[in-house]
Amino acid sequence: MKPGRKQITTRIGRAILSGEISSEQAVNACLERIEQQNRRTKSFVSLNQEQALADARERDNEPSRGPLHGVPFAVKDVFDTADLPTEFNSPLYKGFQPSKDAAAVALLRAAGAVFLGKVATVEFASVGALPATRNPHNPKFTPGGSSAGSGAAVGGGEVPLALATQTGGSTIRPASFCGAAAFKPTWGRVPVEGMKPFAPSLDTVGWIAEDCDLLIRTARALGIETKIEDDATPIRLRIGFYETPYFAEAEKETRDALDETVILLESAGHRVERVPGPPGAERLNEWQNILMHGEGRASYLAENARDPFLLHPGVLGVVSNQLGISHDDMREAYDRISALRPEFDAAMEAYDAWLTPAVPGEAPKFELGNGLASFNRLFTALHLPCAALPGFSGPHGLPVGIQLVARRFDDRRLLQTARIVEKLINAV
Repeated sequence: MKPGRKQITTRIGRAILSGEISSEQAVNACLERIEQQNRRTKSFVSLNQEQALADARERDNEPSRGPLHGVPFAVKDVFDTADLPTEFNSPLYKGFQPSKDAAAVALLRAAGAVFLGKVATVEFASVGALPATRNPHNPKFTPGGSSAGSGAAVGGGEVPLALATQTGGSTIRPASFCGAAAFKPTWGRVPVEGMKPFAPSLDTVGWIAEDCDLLIRTARALGIETKIEDDATPIRLRIGFYETPYFAEAEKETRDALDETVILLESAGHRVERVPGPPGAERLNEWQNILMHGEGRASYLAENARDPFLLHPGVLGVVSNQLGISHDDMREAYDRISALRPEFDAAMEAYDAWLTPAVPGEAPKFELGNGLASFNRLFTALHLPCAALPGFSGPHGLPVGIQLVARRFDDRRLLQTARIVEKLINAV
């Protein structure tokens, strides 16, 4: 074993934050795992190896900069980075080198995190070309998208933390398919400067991590005040079990995961109640899709003008309005979603969180695409914070996650609830 390396028997993020290993040892451990696994997962598209080691040594020899001091992290390749190219998985941007970091990247660095490299994305984090990334638990299956590399890298143990994005289900879905924890905050809570837009009224910076502690620390680094202390007095949660209007798409493994979570919660003394949700939510996914594609058309006009022959047919379909979305469709989608947001806030107010499916089931085979975002689109449209927790599996032994959601701006409450539920799941 090379000097500065140490056999890591626990999760890398937990090991460094507990003082078990140094930042340099953590970076070396990540690089070793990437070397072992990346030929199979194809999660990383570029590495900042020498600079990351130099930054880690600097972290090891200075006072703590913040809640992520010394933690290695990866960045989805739709965020600008000053020291590695940002290519969006598009031939239009081959070798493109931004002059500065995206705001979210800069905030993580300011909090002491060590930038390790860029991870794969679906083209422009939208409906373009899929990356070659595979599920770290079985390469025959998809890692989900569009944050494919983020989910695969964290779920496969190559890095403890990765930035992601969500416009439909692009943070919660890959985390659930790859066996990682994830958080999509309330829309607008984290700056999107330097992140490639798809649908600005939906685009949200998310993150995928090895556990809830890292989710919470990252939230704090990104400007969400989440100082959550362990209380000697047990918290009795009140959880709403919300099937959503799309529950018919939930497969047995997802239903079993939800049922098991309910049993764990009730056995620990927490209260779980079935909630119907506000009426009129049956078309939320349809309206989200209208806004996503309608706003996406404007987002890619410049790329189309530059060289349409280098764009994937899916992106060209958005630019050409292949779905035939009208101005009336856009008005209806904006107005209907906006009207439902306060309805959901009011319905959720008395609950610590609502428990819902995260994904229909296990990840589908790679050639079948990213998998459905049926249980993500509606919450993204509603601007609600969402957390994914791993701990369950399906018939192929692949991970299946559950999802917790809360009303807008209850990010801190949701993260605290997620940490409590995570402990229950991990205790089994």
